[in-house]
Amino acid sequence: MALSIGIVGLPNVGKSTLFTALTSKGGLAANYPFATIEPNVGVVPVPDTRLQELASIVHPGRIVPATVEFVDIAGLVKGASEGEGLGNQFLANIRETDAIVEVVRYFSDSNVVHVDGAADPSRDAETIKTELILADLGTIERAIPRLQKDAKRDKELASKLALVEKLQDWLNDGNRALTFKATDDERAQFADLHLLTAKPLLYVANVDEDMAAAELAPIDGVSPIPISAKVESELAQMEPEEAAEFLQELGLAASGLQRLAREAYRLLGLQSFFTAGEMEVKAWTIPVGAKAPQAAGVIHTDFEKGFIKAETASFADYIEHGGEAGLRAAGKLRIEGKEYEVQDGDVMHFRFNV
Repeated sequence: MALSIGIVGLPNVGKSTLFTALTSKGGLAANYPFATIEPNVGVVPVPDTRLQELASIVHPGRIVPATVEFVDIAGLVKGASEGEGLGNQFLANIRETDAIVEVVRYFSDSNVVHVDGAADPSRDAETIKTELILADLGTIERAIPRLQKDAKRDKELASKLALVEKLQDWLNDGNRALTFKATDDERAQFADLHLLTAKPLLYVANVDEDMAAAELAPIDGVSPIPISAKVESELAQMEPEEAAEFLQELGLAASGLQRLAREAYRLLGLQSFFTAGEMEVKAWTIPVGAKAPQAAGVIHTDFEKGFIKAETASFADYIEHGGEAGLRAAGKLRIEGKEYEVQDGDVMHFRFNV
């Protein structure tokens, strides 16, 4: 499963600069609003040093990391929900993503104009939040007449109608759909509305270089990830060893991409397992709590349908014992069945019969 993240924010907060640095793709970065009109899409590998460690043991033909798709969406402005700026054009693009990363301007640069005169992280974040909530309210207002009509014929839809009306009140009070108190079954009832504020959200603080390792106050209850788009742009041009030294000088243990990918996985409740062989070493993305057949299905649906068992080792055991032969000799290669919950870093080989 490929992770898709929409990058949003006001114009000129550094979205496109960050996107270009993260994906090494030439998205347009310019000092005027709406430089990004069509969304830029870049698919990048999820940094994971464990892949190299596995490869040093099995010497595969190739290494295949998990991937994350970044979608750079045009800058939102006040009134976007009513068509201001590029209006519904880019709100529709956000609906297609798994999560939202909102870039908030912290950096100081008098040469880069701000649509509201001066940067104010809390105010700017509130502008985006308001526009997304208003867009969701518009969606609900269009859905309610249809639900009212259908509920007269189907009593089960009456409960959905009541739930959506409660959600409408919640949004009208300035709250995100994500924080609406509902059970998983209730959330499933309004999932077809594809509400923007129901998506998990991360804040990226686009900071000056000397703040790249800073701890920042939460925005709307969420701690922003400090990333300097300027630093990331420089890192993208460096060789790995040079980049590592540069990060160390800045007091950073990981690049912005590594930190962002890690936080996105945590936010969405995702983890990785590995397959390792002569052909390839590969990382696969699954939800935390996924069972062995579900993990097998990520590789191929036939693997899940005909699942028999999974030969499994923890990453630590695999490295310690030097691969499959050493694991067998040490009795550390486990046979797991259908009820096994896959753990982050498991190295697995599936047996199946279709």
